[in-house]
Amino acid sequence: MSIMGLLIFLIVGAVAGWLAGLIMKGGDFGLLGDIVIGIIGAIIGGYLFGLLGIYLGLGILGDILSATIGAVVLLLLIRFFRRV
Repeated sequence: MSIMGLLIFLIVGAVAGWLAGLIMKGGDFGLLGDIVIGIIGAIIGGYLFGLLGIYLGLGILGDILSATIGAVVLLLLIRFFRRV
């Protein structure tokens, strides 16, 4: 992976994690936390959309949308298991 690819990957993760924190109202994970949540969310979102046969062919915006939805799912799961 090139330096530019890695930088885009980290930016997409940070934006997706930040957006998921805003959507879930309780974010404030910091930059590193947003990046980690966004990257894990991208994995979850990619898996879920692939499973459903949905392709967001919108370039980097589609990647951010997919990662954000995956990050929201991740945060929902974390909240669920914290309560149990």
